[in-house]
Amino acid sequence: MAQNKVAFGLSNAHYAVITETDGAISYGTPVKLPGMVSLTLEPKGEQTDFYADNLVYYTASANQGYDGTLELALLTEEFRKDVLGETVGEDGVFIENATANPKKIALLFEFDGDVKATRHLLPYVSVTRPGHSGSTKTESTEPGTGELTFVASPRPSDYVIKLSTGSETTETVYNAWYTSVYAPTTGA
Repeated sequence: MAQNKVAFGLSNAHYAVITETDGAISYGTPVKLPGMVSLTLEPKGEQTDFYADNLVYYTASANQGYDGTLELALLTEEFRKDVLGETVGEDGVFIENATANPKKIALLFEFDGDVKATRHLLPYVSVTRPGHSGSTKTESTEPGTGELTFVASPRPSDYVIKLSTGSETTETVYNAWYTSVYAPTTGA
């Protein structure tokens, strides 16, 4: 099967709320998160070098996941309720409470390629409340965006951090990527 030579374009963001019961993780149905502008994943963890005999004798790397930023056109009301824990009063006003704890999610998205889009899954993500900013409208009608910061950590049950489709991914798995959160059968 042909492999991508390049990656470009970012689309199809989805999230699935995680439920943890007695250490067991289950996922809700993925929900589309429209308006994805950009995504940044910075490796988390460090490399340790041990010196002996006047050279680097041993090197160890710690993979602790990613620190991430997701830029969106606008955070959906559904996400604000489902994940950030905001509530809605009888009058339809959103209420952010200091005691609300954001829920962990799986984050799904894809990068277009010259052959086929590569789909990705971060199965254990902790999000933080987004900041807010704005500016007055000028001659330009460029819309504002919002940023959501997150940490994609190793999933406690199997230490998986990220899964991605490849040239050998079956059509069944590829086509169902946004239907339910993928569970690997081997290699985890």
